[in-house]
Amino acid sequence: MREVILDTETTGLDPAKGDRVVEIGAIELMNHLPTGRTFHVYINPERDMPKEAEAVHGLSAAFLKDKPVFAAVAQDFLDFIGDATLIIHNASFDMAFLNAELGFLKRPALLPERVLDTLHIARQKHPGSGNSLDALCRRYGIDNSKRTKHGALLDSELLAEVYLELIGGRQTALTLEASRVKRTTTVVSATIALQRPSPLPSRLTAEERQAHAAFLSGLGENALWKEHDLSARVKATPDDRS
Repeated sequence: MREVILDTETTGLDPAKGDRVVEIGAIELMNHLPTGRTFHVYINPERDMPKEAEAVHGLSAAFLKDKPVFAAVAQDFLDFIGDATLIIHNASFDMAFLNAELGFLKRPALLPERVLDTLHIARQKHPGSGNSLDALCRRYGIDNSKRTKHGALLDSELLAEVYLELIGGRQTALTLEASRVKRTTTVVSATIALQRPSPLPSRLTAEERQAHAAFLSGLGENALWKEHDLSARVKATPDDRS
């Protein structure tokens, strides 16, 4: 199962008022675990950067002026997300901006049916509690000390850990691993139990070993006859031997 953790940074709060996307960060998950594949790009919004927004993410107009515009990275972005489920915290915000940018390019919008909102999951799981990304990191003991400002890729990395906690994936993984270790230990123990620490001593006497060697030294029909005769004698009753 392929999923993509996704986050954006913007020039403000409302694309309808001219705010634009300035950063996209995304991380690929396969069966709920990061694969190591990421997508990260800074984007020239082709407009100024309000001080309030810069205070949140630290991206200035000067820093972004030589970065590609959204049109130049749109296909790479769409290729990366493919048809994966999108995991986003407060998804309505990011989706509004991404679909506005795609709309400017006359490209189809990303459908809400493919999005999983971790804020919605967190509110259901922890009603009445703080469910911001920082609050969830504190709740689950996830180190967010590097998050001095918002950053799309860093926030995606943190959200990947939060998401795993929200769906119980980390505990499930630990349970499966513990079960695997237990099964392996049981098999090893059983194998050891079946092995003798040392071989049993032979029960044959020296005379019996000598007789057996003499028997094997016989050749041809004489040897076969001796073997048949010996077998018959062993099976015979006392009356037969007289």
